[in-house]
Amino acid sequence: MRVPFVDLKAQYSSIRDEIAGAIMSVVSETAFVAGKYAALFENEFAEYIGVSNCIAVANGTDAIEIALAALGIGQGDEVIVPANTFYATAEAVANVSAEAVFVDCEPNFYNIDVSKIEAKITPRTKAIIPVHLYGLPADMAEVIAVAKKHNLKIIEDCAQAHGAKYKGQTAGTFGDVATFSFYPGKNLGAYGDAGAIVTNDVSIAEHCRLIANHGQPTKYRHTITGRNSRMDGIQAAVLSVKLRHLDSWLDARRAHAGRYNDLLADTGIALPTAPEHLTHTYHLYVIRVKDRDAVAAKLNDAGVDTGLHYPTALPYLEVYAGKNYQPSDFPVAHSQMSELLSLPMYAELTDEMVEYVCENLKAAVARGAVAGN
Repeated sequence: MRVPFVDLKAQYSSIRDEIAGAIMSVVSETAFVAGKYAALFENEFAEYIGVSNCIAVANGTDAIEIALAALGIGQGDEVIVPANTFYATAEAVANVSAEAVFVDCEPNFYNIDVSKIEAKITPRTKAIIPVHLYGLPADMAEVIAVAKKHNLKIIEDCAQAHGAKYKGQTAGTFGDVATFSFYPGKNLGAYGDAGAIVTNDVSIAEHCRLIANHGQPTKYRHTITGRNSRMDGIQAAVLSVKLRHLDSWLDARRAHAGRYNDLLADTGIALPTAPEHLTHTYHLYVIRVKDRDAVAAKLNDAGVDTGLHYPTALPYLEVYAGKNYQPSDFPVAHSQMSELLSLPMYAELTDEMVEYVCENLKAAVARGAVAGN
């Protein structure tokens, strides 16, 4: 048996006719860039998240950069960023000429360790970007408390958390602004690059929309230096179709995660957990194991694809070599980057596939130590 890490073909097969109809509508109306279908998706996604404003943009990285710029963050400013996440979060900070200041992650939930944020705040700090990593919301009550105390802006990075909830409230509704990626492999993924910015602040929304459309409030009237970051009509139409299925897909992911947890409960492997007040969307099902690379190789030999999220914590990437960060600076992120392993996770998994993954994982770790919780 082969178990792919992600199977977008299987997802497509289940919605083929809906997708074909949506794409044909865009083509027949030649609504290729922004326009009718982007506006329709903006309204649908804003309603789904529970905000008043959604700005559809070209990708998730642009979404973060535009949000930062709209908040006036730039040269000389510092932004708090978790040490373990995809590089785009810190990259966006650099691209507005600000500096990413890293904070270590929690040992069990992998999100930013909120107890360590205040120690990193300086007079130059302007914002915090909590990332809801793997589909589990960060501790937003504590993030908000710190932000209020120090008068900081909050930009939620929801690239992996479409539909996740914190105490019943949807991720993306806590900060001044939130950003989403619709990269194809996301829980809500386009058929190419796409992203969105959401906010309840009308002035922020207007500024984001202005930046994303060449700085023009109306055609050929350019009031600021902006950029070209508009969602394609085809991507918007695809996302509108997929949004109708998102909740059922999330239910399936949670069911698969529960099955993984049951089958791996007595192995000593560190499994993903979620406190009762958090609703996990399992964009990724991430475990921790010793001898991670050897375990991954054994699974690959058995036909099970895996992923690494992420093989190198942000402070230890080459781009930050000049900072000379040491393992002791971010001990949790540093220790975990050699242990984290992502197992196949998508709605179309079958019980047989999950059982096969678990059987081979147990066999792979049986010969060596495992990372405990």
